[in-house]
Amino acid sequence: MAKRRRSYETGHRRKFLVVVDDTPEVDQAICYAALRAERTGGVITMLYVIDDTDFRSFIGIEKVMRQDAREQAELTLAKAAERAKTFARVDPETVIREGGRASGIVSYIEEDEDVAVLVLAAGTGNDGPGPLVSSLAGRGAASFPIPVTIVPGSLTPDEIKALA
Repeated sequence: MAKRRRSYETGHRRKFLVVVDDTPEVDQAICYAALRAERTGGVITMLYVIDDTDFRSFIGIEKVMRQDAREQAELTLAKAAERAKTFARVDPETVIREGGRASGIVSYIEEDEDVAVLVLAAGTGNDGPGPLVSSLAGRGAASFPIPVTIVPGSLTPDEIKALA
């Protein structure tokens, strides 16, 4: 059973969780979540999940690979946080986890009872909306612990401002 959300209790703030990666459409999710956080007095939390499955194959250089992945995650999150700050008056939280992507997201949501909404952006390519959006919007949606907002990847910054 999922933990009770506490984002509206005294001493807590509503958090909009964005999963940050290197896809072009993540910018739409960042901008939307940043504006929603600003306009509702909430917080934007940016989560980067390092897929650690590749590390286990290379025993001798696992530590170096893990460090490189962490540095890349930190760089990607720093750029994402700057983007959020230029789009809205927010001070994003950043979080890095290792493991499977879907399990890392769910475990973070379970840890932080203030996370109230997961914000994702749908891809615009011919491959569909993206694996994360597909898995959450499909069979996983019924049992997911919080609402999921899917931002169309084709929205312009002005369209996002009008909607958020």
